[in-house]
Amino acid sequence: MRKTFLRLIVVSFSVSLILFPLYKADSKSATASAKDFLHLPVLSSGYSDESGSEALAASLYSELGLQNMGLKFDALKYAIKGYEYLKIRSLLGNSNILTVVDFSQPSRKKRMYIIDMKKRDVLINTYVAHGKNTGLDYANKFSNIHESLQSSLGFYITKETYFGKHGLSLKLNGMERGYNDNAEERAVVVHGADYIGDHRKGAEYMGRSFGCPAVPQHQSAKVINMIKNGSVLFIYHPSNNYLHGSKILNS
Repeated sequence: MRKTFLRLIVVSFSVSLILFPLYKADSKSATASAKDFLHLPVLSSGYSDESGSEALAASLYSELGLQNMGLKFDALKYAIKGYEYLKIRSLLGNSNILTVVDFSQPSRKKRMYIIDMKKRDVLINTYVAHGKNTGLDYANKFSNIHESLQSSLGFYITKETYFGKHGLSLKLNGMERGYNDNAEERAVVVHGADYIGDHRKGAEYMGRSFGCPAVPQHQSAKVINMIKNGSVLFIYHPSNNYLHGSKILNS
């Protein structure tokens, strides 16, 4: 009996040593930087309910009429999986808002969707630019490299605003190593632009950025103030390289 009791104590102590660092990682504050996040341990896929994420996506997709608005279901499904991955790790300062950019659609379509996850409502559906070297009407080339003038796929967490050459702008933390973690160094931000919007409907393609997810100038302040300070922004494209390589999507 005494030996059995001692074994139980040893096992309990060992389990506590294993679980403690995971608890600390999940308790990181919403102010954690992308570089901090990239060193968090990978938790098992059982830690988040993938079937639950897909069920939520299906429910929202139908309820909000997102198919009629042009959003691909996979874009929403992956967005919600990553949103929950980041939320459960306490990395979000504003978990009510989820922004999905669907680069499987042409630039002439309104392919940015700002969703209120609490109220289950689409707050804004508007145009968003891709990088000059990412493609003309369709986005098809992506990069995380400085001066590539290409867009970067994956999950971002919005930061604070500032006033730059494009006026009010919003900094972004790229949360995926190798895909978008150079966003801040590349000055990839959300800003307003006159080269995109309804006034270019008749053009073959919308104007393009240097890699920033730029939005119509007249909507930029509303968009930026709505999603700033710790919400998730997800840029989607059905690229096998990203979908199979993303740590977040394959956790």
